[in-house]
Amino acid sequence: MDESLLRQGLDLMLFGMLTVVLFLSLLVLATSALSALVRCFAPPAPVPATAVATRGGAGPGEGPSPAVVAAITAALARHRHANSSDKERP
Repeated sequence: MDESLLRQGLDLMLFGMLTVVLFLSLLVLATSALSALVRCFAPPAPVPATAVATRGGAGPGEGPSPAVVAAITAALARHRHANSSDKERP
């Protein structure tokens, strides 16, 4: 095999790979610069309303209301009573 042809193939491969790496590096730099430019001049993003604010002011430290606790307790008692009566039947 001709050594000159192999050398030309390797040179072409190296040139192509370097071209791609340089282009991608330039693309990353341009994207970062444009992102910084947009962050600098763009108006601040509006703060979305959170679910806590729409629940009527209940803070994260507050638990469920007493009515909800009573309903859950009653449902659990009814469920346990229904399951215990099923086990007693043969």
